[in-house]
Amino acid sequence: MLLRSARFPALALAMALAGCASQPRPAAQAKPLPDGLRADVAVLETTDLHSNILSYDYYKQKVDPTLGFERTVTLIRKARSQFTNSFLFDAGDTIQGSVLADYQAQVQKIDCGQELAIYRSMDAIGYDGGTIGNHEFNYGLPYLSQVTGTPMNVDGAGQHPCAGPHYPLVLANVNSARDGKPIFKPWTMIERKVAAYTPDGSQLSVPLKIAIIGFTPPPIMQWDKQNLEGKVTVTGVVEAARKYLPEIQAQHPDLVIAILHGGMNDAPYTPDMENGGWYLAGVPGIDVLLMGHEHTDFPGPRFAHLQDVDDQHGFVRGVPAVMGGFFGKDLGVIRLALVRQQNHWTIDKGKTFSQVWPICPPVIKDGKPSVSASNCVQADPQIKLVVGKLQQSAIDYVNTPIGQSTLRMSSYFADEGDMSALAPVNAAQIDYVRQELPSAHPELAKTPVLGSAAAFRTGFGGPDDYTDVQPGPLTLRSAADLYFYPNTLTAVKIDGSGLKAWLEQSARRFNQIDPHATGEQQLINEKYVGYNFDQIQGGIAYTIDVSKPAGQRIEKLTYRGKRVIPGETFVVVTNNYRASGGGHFPGLDGNNVVLAAPDGTREILAHWLQQHPSLSSQDLPATSWHFARLKTRGPVVFTSASDKQAVAETDGLHNVKQIRDDGDGTAVYSIDLSH
Repeated sequence: MLLRSARFPALALAMALAGCASQPRPAAQAKPLPDGLRADVAVLETTDLHSNILSYDYYKQKVDPTLGFERTVTLIRKARSQFTNSFLFDAGDTIQGSVLADYQAQVQKIDCGQELAIYRSMDAIGYDGGTIGNHEFNYGLPYLSQVTGTPMNVDGAGQHPCAGPHYPLVLANVNSARDGKPIFKPWTMIERKVAAYTPDGSQLSVPLKIAIIGFTPPPIMQWDKQNLEGKVTVTGVVEAARKYLPEIQAQHPDLVIAILHGGMNDAPYTPDMENGGWYLAGVPGIDVLLMGHEHTDFPGPRFAHLQDVDDQHGFVRGVPAVMGGFFGKDLGVIRLALVRQQNHWTIDKGKTFSQVWPICPPVIKDGKPSVSASNCVQADPQIKLVVGKLQQSAIDYVNTPIGQSTLRMSSYFADEGDMSALAPVNAAQIDYVRQELPSAHPELAKTPVLGSAAAFRTGFGGPDDYTDVQPGPLTLRSAADLYFYPNTLTAVKIDGSGLKAWLEQSARRFNQIDPHATGEQQLINEKYVGYNFDQIQGGIAYTIDVSKPAGQRIEKLTYRGKRVIPGETFVVVTNNYRASGGGHFPGLDGNNVVLAAPDGTREILAHWLQQHPSLSSQDLPATSWHFARLKTRGPVVFTSASDKQAVAETDGLHNVKQIRDDGDGTAVYSIDLSH
């Protein structure tokens, strides 16, 4: 061994060459920690922040106290004051999802030395680690490499670190296609002194080693195919965990925390499973599970049907777990009760539990919980100081005028047949492809081109989570409201059978209605998300019979008045997410793409609106569908924002009636399917 000494290099070298037996004394062994020692450790989690830093609705241009990281920070400070020992992690979908995020990624692009606004905000409160969600890949790998400060061996990515978050990001299941190595560190170790207590009540400061390992949904290879194909490969979450856990265990951690940007599904496991949390919890060596992606809470009733899941105390197959909502609406909290036994820490499951703390605790009204803005926690003032100037620049940008409209375009009743917010998207898509297709595919120049769009904002996030573009001036904000995500435009070639299958899949948005039932029946299948209810326009017409089982509901499908036959050819314009398999639509797997535009759908829409400076109904394709007539004994009902019946009337839905106000900004409506 060659000894090196800064003060006496010659002496050290002489000792080594002479084979001197004198060696540095080994460090004294730390005194073993006593059995029975206890420590309470809070594991705090944010997830799916989607760059909602401030409590602000960019589309309605007003403060929205029901969301925003600046209010989550208030809960983080509360938790840190309540728990002597705490760690804070983020489970991904962090850098995309708001006007501010798009502004930094696509308009006023940040340089290598600037830290992204959401990361600066998170650094202001201090995080211990995080992982990468699927939406982190939306802006491409070079951007992701830059803003995370992570050099990647992939096309276009920088080889020198840029400014990134001041906490480690881990990701175990995405590898470079060049060398097979992970593009992020798959795992890392965090060491911290924590307060612990002996059985007699004495306090000790003891070391705690926590390993964190991260995972993203494997279907990113479909959802962001144009950004990832040929550049990275993805493995299943269970396979990745089993690969790295042996080397983690070799470092003797006290706890292993899996940070999964995914939820839970107990269907048979496959390596491309989107929500593999249930199976990940079953991998030996995982002590704690943090989840996200599904935009919901755990513990919570949504997962009560899963085997070996305690939806009250927050355990998945015996592993403490939490999923902390989305948009900064909640903070996930796991209270780990640790006890020292046989020279290692164990989790006392009888005293361990998980909770989701909302920034707006529900109030009970008429026996039901509801959210009141007046009951939300205050925003932490520090966060606005971090991003205030940038926020104003983004607001100024999206208020750039692009035209006028005589129409109100809203999604309050998009599920019931009001296509006012979808028609301009479909019109813009169809025009774009009709111009580009003849040069790209001359053989398809005369093929019918249809547009497919879904309402992205249908109330999932609360009573303000709807598109609503009022008549009058149109701005870039209007285009962003009409098209929420930064998808790119993609066109696919299908036949008549494929078109019907596409529409049948979309129609799963509805429950099957029993015409003989006398009680209320819910029209909307809440398990089928609104952004997967594609509505297709461009000369076709069809009806949806909700009395029929899913898969048998599309009737009277015609194109320009003639029945669509199975072998008839169409080009349907959609987005890269759907065309690559997102939503699991039959026949859509990326293999029938005929045009993959370099342009974002939102930008295409904004350009189209500029070309129609006085937008009217004559510029838009006709409404393409309605419900098949159905006489029901009892009412068929659905929920939307309150006091919007006049909007339904104006847009031709004369069979919709508000029947009761929920008092939280939403209302229950009935729809008469016999008219």
